Amino acid sequence: MRILITGAGGFVGGHLSARLAAAEPEPTLIGTTLLPGENVHPALHESRRVNLVDEAAARALVADCRPDFIYHLAAQAFVPRSFDDPWETLENNIRAQLNIILACLALKIRPRILVVSSAEIYGAASASSLPMDESAPIRPTNPYSVSKVAQDMLALQYHLSHDLPIMRARPFNHIGPGQNARFVAPAFALQIARIEEKQAEAVIYVGNLSAKRDFTDVRDIVRGYHLIAARGKAGEAYNIASGVARSIQSLLDTLLGLSAIDIETRVDPARLRPVDLPEIRGDASKLRADTGWQPRLSFTETLRDVLMDCRQRVQRGET
Repeated sequence: MRILITGAGGFVGGHLSARLAAAEPEPTLIGTTLLPGENVHPALHESRRVNLVDEAAARALVADCRPDFIYHLAAQAFVPRSFDDPWETLENNIRAQLNIILACLALKIRPRILVVSSAEIYGAASASSLPMDESAPIRPTNPYSVSKVAQDMLALQYHLSHDLPIMRARPFNHIGPGQNARFVAPAFALQIARIEEKQAEAVIYVGNLSAKRDFTDVRDIVRGYHLIAARGKAGEAYNIASGVARSIQSLLDTLLGLSAIDIETRVDPARLRPVDLPEIRGDASKLRADTGWQPRLSFTETLRDVLMDCRQRVQRGET
């Protein structure tokens, strides 16, 4: 079985590589990276540096790999960056996916394709409409979520127009070891780890702590990706969510509770987003019904692993 993972050098790509290597019988895993210095999981049989926005490069990749499955993870995923340079995010996220699909059509191959969309496409929701299922209205609130709406709809369109076996995953917030420090859990955990090593004063800088998010461990998320690709229905969209909304304050409090140091918190205006949704919570009933997926790792267990990972990064001098 030949499996292509785009964006294999990213946070989720590494965890997905590990999952597929452990769960699939003798897979041949081929991953793509883009940026210098991206690390790929040792389970990958081959890693290729490819700019998927280049149509010829994307077609050459697919022609050479001729995969049975494609997990399309490659994307610009940091919301604040999408405000700084909207077109970069739109071009990277939309065109790369389109090039992968067009390559499959040109080569007349029909791999099962999992497109990773995002729960960001749902935008703001009233308390009465939570948790959101896949029928929730699409209301993007930032350029990143606009790009994900386009990816999601492109996947559906090419399933309907060309009968390609494409599934769409709509993950809610995922956290876990190895995540980039631009995201909230490792941003807090790295500050705590530096304080513990006496590399910083005992103050942690925060943004909006009242926002509530549906957090799921990345290892549960990639297990969901694997199940959707293997058992999901072509053309369908699947939420991946815990169904529980936790405030950023509770995430911070849990991390602080895992440290023996007394730490003060201060608001940093630079960490506040132009638009910050008050609460997001998802309904993954459809995913459970079609694949049997359920989250296995607890919130505290995940944050303990995040903090341990960040402590190791600080000790290695990687931050």
